[in-house]
This record gives sequence, structure tokens and C-alpha cells, in this order.
Amino acid sequence: MQFRLLGPFEASTEAGAVTVGRRQERLILTVLLLARERQVVPAQRLIDKLWPGEQRGRGTLHTYIGRLRAALGPYGIGIERLGSGYRMADPGTYELDVRTFRELAAARSPDPAEQAELCRRALALWRGDTDDPELSELRLDVAERYARLLLDSGQHEDAAELVSVAGAGREQLCTYVMTALHRCGRRAEALDLYERNRRVLADLGLAPGPQLTAVRERVERGDPELLRPPAPRYAVRVRDQWLPWQTAGHPALEFCNTFAGWGRPPTPHSDWLRGYPTLAVWAGHVGLAEEWVVTRLLTAAERDPAGAARALAQARELRRQLYASCTDPADAVAFKAVAALAEAAMRASRFVRSDDGLGGWRVAPGIGLRLPVLAAARSAADLLADPRRFQIRVCPGEACGWLFLDEHGRRRWCSLGTCAGRC
Repeated sequence: MQFRLLGPFEASTEAGAVTVGRRQERLILTVLLLARERQVVPAQRLIDKLWPGEQRGRGTLHTYIGRLRAALGPYGIGIERLGSGYRMADPGTYELDVRTFRELAAARSPDPAEQAELCRRALALWRGDTDDPELSELRLDVAERYARLLLDSGQHEDAAELVSVAGAGREQLCTYVMTALHRCGRRAEALDLYERNRRVLADLGLAPGPQLTAVRERVERGDPELLRPPAPRYAVRVRDQWLPWQTAGHPALEFCNTFAGWGRPPTPHSDWLRGYPTLAVWAGHVGLAEEWVVTRLLTAAERDPAGAARALAQARELRRQLYASCTDPADAVAFKAVAALAEAAMRASRFVRSDDGLGGWRVAPGIGLRLPVLAAARSAADLLADPRRFQIRVCPGEACGWLFLDEHGRRRWCSLGTCAGRC
């Protein structure tokens, strides 16, 4: 059985929704489910929750508990009595959205894109508000972390969608979402969000802090510096996308290097593939796709954002496995993962004549949004079959780890400081 408490109470099984008891019984069940690590909830606390400010006997509470046991028993879920309180029996007998939310909120990843995905999944579990103040605060923590990650990666449209949870008086979260709204051209909504937070703070006897006030002033005067995130270092602007300078000497290695800071704590802008448009433009920039194909891909991504998101996720996974293959030739698991996509790329390729008269293999445009992924996989296969793969070096710069070819055996660094100037 699954219980959902992050919003209106819901219980369900694979067969569909399940009605569990009356309102008072569902309230008891909610309190017991919210208790962390199988903590015992005192009977008096349940009584106070059911009848606040009233004097009631425990007999009625016992009756409600009995009804709950009868309703949950057929699903293998029990309620135990310990001393003067109660707790849920084995948590392994049911699924709980609160438990999943807490696990996702506590998870950490060195990859900003993966960390943002953890935050997104955690927030997606919420369907409304809850009376639990700890969970509400944790939700704001996750939203604040998510908004910062999205702004750092230039995804202000996604950050602006957090406006519904950004009006609870959390100033840092409010500044992030106001900035995102401003960048999306939603100035009135940004100022309205400020006003909502100002009222919440006023009810607490507080005034907006200097950072929040400064953002409001910048939004009011249409500060152009607030419209775009700062440019990453050592970048080139192509079709309105920031791409890293090429330093590796091979498209497959350039693909690996679209993530700066491999194996180190990431810095802002460490992931250059911030969205599918960047992936498509990058493929054209390094010669893996023709420009007219890039234009078609950008149009297709606008029509099918879900498909574009899946392709981007696949690209990031290919990048991770390719990096492992390049840095550890003995990693058979990573090699097989790259090989599987390379074989798919071969099946989707055709031999064509280029403008210079030379023939070459290209992934057919009909493959759709996965074209940049498969094109990168083809390039990866070429590299892994080339003896030059044993000339691949890892930049030793702090927070770098970028890859490059050292064909003459004399090059030590990635040379251009592309790891945010720390080489």
C-alpha cells in the first residue's frame, strides 16, 4: 500500500485508491506515519490532535485505533501499542511519500545536473500543503537549493516555476525566484512575489533584508545586468549558447569536457550542457551535425520538451561512461555502455558526401532528438578504436580533470585554464 501525505491524504494499492476509515481515524494514521524512525506517539498527543482543548477519555481513541487496525490488517500493515503510546509496525510493509521526500532531500551529488534532478523529484512529490512545520521548512530548503542550481545553469524558466512555493518569507529563495521571473520578462509577478514575502515578514515583526530589497529595486528599474547569468570563463557564444573553448583535440574528448571539475566539488557553470539546445548547438560546433540539422533539432526540442529532456539525460550518462572509459581502459562496464550506443549510432548512420567532396558517416537526421547523443557515441567509438586513446591525459589542475591528447608526450595541462581559471 502507498500513503501520500504531502497534500490531501491518499491511500492506494496497485488496484487503485483505498478509503481508510473516517476523518478522525485518517488523522491518527497521518500522525503515526509522520513520526520518524518508528518513534512512539504518546496517546495524549493523539487525543490533543483529535480534540484540541477538550477533555476526552482514551476509550474513544482505542476504538479508533481498533478500526484502523481492522482496515489496514488485510494489507499487512499493523499498529503497535508500546506503553502509553502507539507506532506503526514494520515500515517495509508500505510506501510513504514523506519517507521518499526526506531521502531525496538528504541526497547529494557532485554533478549539479544530478543534484538539480534530485531536488526536482523531491519537490514533485508535493501536491499541496502540510501541517507539519519540519516538512514545510525542508521543502523550502530543497526549493532554495533547486532555484540556485537552476539559475547557475541558466535555466531561469524552470526556476520561475517555483513562484508558488517562494512566498513563505524565505528571503534567499525569494531573491532567486524574483531574478528568474525578471529574466523571463515576468516583472509584475516578480514584484508581486516580493510583496507577498514582505507581508509574511511583517506578520513576524520583520522587514525585508538588504539583499531582497536590492533585487526588488533592480527589478523595478529593469536592470539589464539582472537579465542574464554571468558568462562562464573561457567560453564561446554560439547561437545564443555558451560553449567551452575546444582544448582536447578530439570531439569525443570535447564531449567529456562539457563537464568541468570531474571528481572535484563542482563550481557554478561546471556543467556546460545546461539544456538540450546547448547539446544540439555543441554537436554542430564540433562538426558532429550540420547546421541545418541543428536548426531542425532546436525546433523539435521546442515541440517536444520531454523528449529533449530524455535525450539530454542520455547524453550526460554517455558522457560519464565515456570519461570512465577514457581514464580507465580496463573499465569493461563503461566500455560496454559506450559500445551499446555506438552500435545504435552505426545502425542509424549513412555514408554521405560532404561539401569538400569527401565521404563520411553521419547519423541520419530522421533519428530525431537523439541525434547529438548518437553522433557523440560514433565519435567515442572512433576514439576508443584509435591507438591515440593511450595518449589521453587528465589535467591535474585543481577542480579540473579535463581530458586532452598528449601526442608528443610533453603536454601536462589542459593549457587554457578551462577549469574556471584554476589550472
